[in-house]
Amino acid sequence: MNYLSFLLIANLTGLGAAFGVVNNGWRSRIKERIGHHVTESGTSLYLSAARSAEPFEFALIFDCDGVIIETEELHRLAYNEAFNQAGLEIDGSPVNWSVEYYDMLQNTVGGGKGKMNYHFRNTMEGKWPSVEWGKQPAPDSEEGKSALIDALQNNKTSIYKRMIGEVAKPRPGLLELMDEALDDPSIAVGVCSASTKESAMKVLDTVLGIERTEKLNVCILGNDVDKLKPDPLIYTTAAIRLGIDPARCVVVEDSIIGLKAAKGAGMRCLITYTSGTEKEDFYGEGADAKVPNLGSRGVTLFDIFGPLKEKGLEAEILVGKSDKIPVQN
Repeated sequence: MNYLSFLLIANLTGLGAAFGVVNNGWRSRIKERIGHHVTESGTSLYLSAARSAEPFEFALIFDCDGVIIETEELHRLAYNEAFNQAGLEIDGSPVNWSVEYYDMLQNTVGGGKGKMNYHFRNTMEGKWPSVEWGKQPAPDSEEGKSALIDALQNNKTSIYKRMIGEVAKPRPGLLELMDEALDDPSIAVGVCSASTKESAMKVLDTVLGIERTEKLNVCILGNDVDKLKPDPLIYTTAAIRLGIDPARCVVVEDSIIGLKAAKGAGMRCLITYTSGTEKEDFYGEGADAKVPNLGSRGVTLFDIFGPLKEKGLEAEILVGKSDKIPVQN
């Protein structure tokens, strides 16, 4: 029996705690890497605002997946590999997410566990999968369903981290804009992501590098907040920790879910869309600007904050560089 099968069965039968099938190593790594404030459960609260002793004038906050790195296809492949390794099937058919279906999921549901719950509870109308190609029956209790989702998410995270290490590279223009912001003491810089802490930190370590990551003024990941996007809590929490008016924050997002979270928090939002989100009506949902990626339009810090400094917080951003708003017939 492989490790995943053991983990699934142990969780489903309540043996997980007895066998210690919990990874507590993450707590020590969080304390080492970004751990100035860590709860007893190992949840990181925030990075220190060490770059500037003065109050920040503005904040630039990045989502992770789809913004720092175009990862959505890697997520889909990692989920499908986790489903296959667990031997999931429903009515004799393997569980597998197509590109089109995953595009819908990422624009509808926040978080990996949320996506799986949505799939089994909504798309499959309450049908849950058997495990090990029918050798283990589908869970019939809420505890068993939750344990299955947890085990799948844990294995998916491991698969995804391996993939990131093999193919990760930043989206065009991302590092240039982030470095420009990090060099400006009047601008707070942060990352807010609903991805699991392990997945997000793998991206940050690999793509940004440890030195950049440690310069961030706020970093909220995984379960650092109780509600996931599109709820605005992750962004309102970031503003509180930075001690800044949300109206002075600009968020870089790639999805409708992230856009709704940013606008719900009272922040401006710049969309860098991907192949999976390019058809979404971002302007209809309140986006302040949108571009294919930061590099293709040469987006600079002045393009974002220059108008806000010169003309006020309601000023148009990315003038002359943003995609035009479609004309309504």
